[in-house]
Amino acid sequence: MVLPDESPTMSVETLVDLARAAEDLGYTCAWLPDHVLPPDEYGATFGGVYEPLVTIGHLAAVTEHLRLGTSVLVAPLRNPFVLAKQVATLHRLSAGRVVLGVGGGWSEREFDAVGAVFRDRGAITDDVLALLRHLFDAGTAPYQARRFSYQHGVFAPVPDAGVQIMVGGNSDAALRRAARYADIWQGIPATPSAFTERAHRLADLAAGRDVVAALRLGWDGATPVEHVADEVAAYADAGAMRVAVHFGDWVGTRERMEALAAALARR
Repeated sequence: MVLPDESPTMSVETLVDLARAAEDLGYTCAWLPDHVLPPDEYGATFGGVYEPLVTIGHLAAVTEHLRLGTSVLVAPLRNPFVLAKQVATLHRLSAGRVVLGVGGGWSEREFDAVGAVFRDRGAITDDVLALLRHLFDAGTAPYQARRFSYQHGVFAPVPDAGVQIMVGGNSDAALRRAARYADIWQGIPATPSAFTERAHRLADLAAGRDVVAALRLGWDGATPVEHVADEVAAYADAGAMRVAVHFGDWVGTRERMEALAAALARR
């Protein structure tokens, strides 16, 4: 599920309650969005006000089994060495329950606001992912790359068995990025047949690497829950091994979580 951190009026207690409810209902992962300095108010477009990695640290301390991830963290807005240290630390403190979802970003105004280079965001994202893979896989100095090279330094804590990395997006560039660096690809829904085509394209690009094909849906309660359960099943039949659901505004989210879990259990 995608935690509905979409309003400054939602309390931290509510966020914790929803994470615990997701765990109790059998959801396997809770995702948090990321925007550092968006051009407009937080909400349906720009997600929640809480920084996702800090929030994951808090939620990991109040849950036991629920995996926690970013969907997705805007990599070109972050110092990749600091990002690697933060994620490796979270991975250790949470007993390996962190999934790092990464994307290149889309809001040019947000990039301008923080002094980041929008036009190079794809190449920067690739270079961030290459560095993260090197550090998470116990790579040592020296490390020479197009960006983010270093000659000396010790990285710790090295994550046991690495950190799962997810790349989101439907474009060919996103699929190439996922095929090369990711453990999970999270697609954006169009139709089940379109998802199947993208999943097959991913498998071709991965050339034997095992990359999980996943999907993110949205449901705000406007359609009957059985229709949503049917949609989840249709995408599973189309090749989606995992489906994340965003439940819209936080008001009523718990009830929608319970209704969908029950509907899926009846199938």
